[in-house]
Amino acid sequence: MSSELQQRIQSKNARIGIVGLGYVGLPLVEAFIDAGFRTFGFDVDSEKIEMLRAGQSYIGHISAARIEKNIAEGWFEPTSDMHRLGEPDALLICVPTPLTDSRDPDLTFVRQTAAQIAEVLRPQQLIVLESTTYPGTTRDEVLPLLCESGLQAGKDFFLAYSPEREDPGNPDYSARGIPKVIGGVDPKSLALAEALYRQAVVKVVPVSSCEVAEACKILENTYRSVNIAMVNELKMLFDRIGIDIWEVIDAAKTKPFGYQAFYPGPGLGGHCIPIDPFYLSWIARKHDFPTRFIELAGEINTGMPRYVVSRIGEALNDRGKPVKGSRIALLGVAYKRDIDDPRESPSFELIDLLRERGAILSYNDPHIPRLPRMRHHDVPPLASEDLTEKYLGRQDCVVIATDHSAYDYGFIVRHAPLVVDTRNATRDVREGRDKIYKA
Repeated sequence: MSSELQQRIQSKNARIGIVGLGYVGLPLVEAFIDAGFRTFGFDVDSEKIEMLRAGQSYIGHISAARIEKNIAEGWFEPTSDMHRLGEPDALLICVPTPLTDSRDPDLTFVRQTAAQIAEVLRPQQLIVLESTTYPGTTRDEVLPLLCESGLQAGKDFFLAYSPEREDPGNPDYSARGIPKVIGGVDPKSLALAEALYRQAVVKVVPVSSCEVAEACKILENTYRSVNIAMVNELKMLFDRIGIDIWEVIDAAKTKPFGYQAFYPGPGLGGHCIPIDPFYLSWIARKHDFPTRFIELAGEINTGMPRYVVSRIGEALNDRGKPVKGSRIALLGVAYKRDIDDPRESPSFELIDLLRERGAILSYNDPHIPRLPRMRHHDVPPLASEDLTEKYLGRQDCVVIATDHSAYDYGFIVRHAPLVVDTRNATRDVREGRDKIYKA
């Protein structure tokens, strides 16, 4: 291990740079500041940098007051100047890894960041990729780009992979409270990365290689995707039979062993679960290995918004109304309860499908005041409506897409003429149950 860099880490004199200040990067900044490290925050989005410098937060669970305090006291310096990537002693890459239109991995942001680092890479720097990706990315994609600097990995600079495990909106697990899996391209890189993260997180789990660490994150989210697909499929079957899937799950989870509850919904959301399994199936195809189970799960989960829209159509039809021309209010556009993160939210697919069918759409989300631009959706310029008795009453159908705890579901059911519930949010509502359709 580099004794100089190790000493800087152990004495907390090392400067930490976080590249990508989104839902992963900004909480990581806070984790290292809490551990006593001075941090840089890099992002190509100048609007984010301007907001941070003004002491503002664009992520609901990150305190603006803390950002302002950390900047004022010199603990945090946000910048869009990528020529300064050579200043920190450790650089943690937290940039997006989306899919292409053909559902192949899109490593554009990872490659661009690695190339920018290579331009200013200096001896005694540690680089850690945190972006979720397929096994082999760190060694096959990032390492060659960094080596274009003329420096040698394991000797001049150090490279590791540690998958992000953020769970936005979960108060029980902050960035500091989630164990970190770490794999290095060589033993020295692993030792340095392990020493760094031990200072900032509750537990470090070193593994034998970058590839194992990369595969770990893919396994975690593919496991969830497959199990969610199973209950989504059972939901559609049980709807046809006339059985409430939610009651079935509640009964099944009383078993104290051999069962873990997963829940159906209108589709998968967030940056990880809808995307990661496709990374795994892509690398499997490169090795001429079919992943039928994983691909089937993906088909089921991506088809759920269409199923929900069909249920909305059935519910309206029972009231003698078509989807076309009906006023439909969508409650919740964040991908899960009580967060302001819309990434990959199935609500946007519902918006697309309902607009195609001629519905007159509006929405409410207490955490997202205006619909943001989305890469794969034609998003209308709508603002969140006030959830009043009058607003609910003039809708033909209200669709609960995200079960925010701020919603008064009894109030919603009382004043809406028809409610389509995709999250079992109305389970405790007694009055007006004849107006509720499960979807």
